Amino acid sequence: MHGQEAAEALALRVLVWTLDDDDRRGAFMAATGAAPADLAAGARDPVFLGAVLDFLLSDEARVIAFCTAENLAFDRPMRARMALPGGDLPHWT
Repeated sequence: MHGQEAAEALALRVLVWTLDDDDRRGAFMAATGAAPADLAAGARDPVFLGAVLDFLLSDEARVIAFCTAENLAFDRPMRARMALPGGDLPHWT
């Protein structure tokens, strides 16, 4: 798996990890405006999956927790984000 396909797979892992915790799930729903009914369709939408990674990347503690739980390098979510729609935009922060 390479490129966008690998990025989507990683974003799905982030989504599952996010939804598995009540606090993370609530924060994700509030931040994205997603409703539970949106999740199944969103899981197949590269733009939505980009938003999942944006949510993760918005908090360094979340990145560290996810990457530690999944035994991944800490830069992996950011690299995946760059492969999804909107991920190639410049970051001004």
